[in-house]
Amino acid sequence: MPYLIAADLPEEPAGMRFRDLLARPGILQLPGAHNGMAALQARAAGFEGLYLSGAAMTASMGIPDLGMITVDEVCFFIRQIARASGLPLLADGDTGYGEALNVMHMVRSFEDAGAGAVHIEDQLLPKKCGHLNDKRLADAHDMAAKVAAAARARRHLYVIARTDAAASEGMDGAVARAKLFVSAGADAIFPEALNTAEMFKEFARRMPGVPLLANMTEFGRTPFFTASEFEAMGYKMVIWPVSSMRVAAYAQARLYSAIARDGGAQNMVDQMQSRAELYSTIGLHAYEALDASIVQTVIPEGMPQRS
Repeated sequence: MPYLIAADLPEEPAGMRFRDLLARPGILQLPGAHNGMAALQARAAGFEGLYLSGAAMTASMGIPDLGMITVDEVCFFIRQIARASGLPLLADGDTGYGEALNVMHMVRSFEDAGAGAVHIEDQLLPKKCGHLNDKRLADAHDMAAKVAAAARARRHLYVIARTDAAASEGMDGAVARAKLFVSAGADAIFPEALNTAEMFKEFARRMPGVPLLANMTEFGRTPFFTASEFEAMGYKMVIWPVSSMRVAAYAQARLYSAIARDGGAQNMVDQMQSRAELYSTIGLHAYEALDASIVQTVIPEGMPQRS
């Protein structure tokens, strides 16, 4: 049904619904959704929560993931995904878009846009994808201040602190930072760019009782693990951040090559979503029925009316 029908809108705040998902047994699987269409398709596949990646957002805008976008630009993506799917969404908050006050503004803005959770990372600007080299880390206590600001500002948002320290400070540094961030108010920890099963297991062993998020991105430092494998290693959440955008971009590149080569898209029709499939996904007929059901405006009685 269309997202704008009041009876179908979730009444509980997204942050509470995100926490409810985490309270269930098993690992919470959060596939990346880079726009509203991807969100609808993920929901149709049976997923109950989604992830919005900064890398996927920026790539879809045609720019690199270097911390260049603004809170308002991210909120545009959050709103369309949350409205289209109605699912609780974990949003990438990069470095928090500034210091403590900026983080508080981000948290309230993300909540208002419909996000259920956010993660912020301990890098300095210009930040990089967590699986690239030569990342510059923020001072651990400066990052802890951002986490504390996020926890103080949120009404319901679930706050995840990401640390990129494993590559430069080793496991001891990453664990020390994670414990500091939990003390500052983080609900969960995201250890980025761990590159062996042993590293994932050790981090989980040294952070008992803390919900952990694993990143299963392609073409990075982490080998391929399944959701069940991450669960067995001690993780409560897993994201596939850029997968939907990668697949869509690859398909679009093939389409444009075919049009340039063949003078049209006639040889790509079998690789397209059909018109019927498109209308089914976006709920066109439900919107039409809603439009037809809206009653004609009735002038209220009370003040005398001129005849």
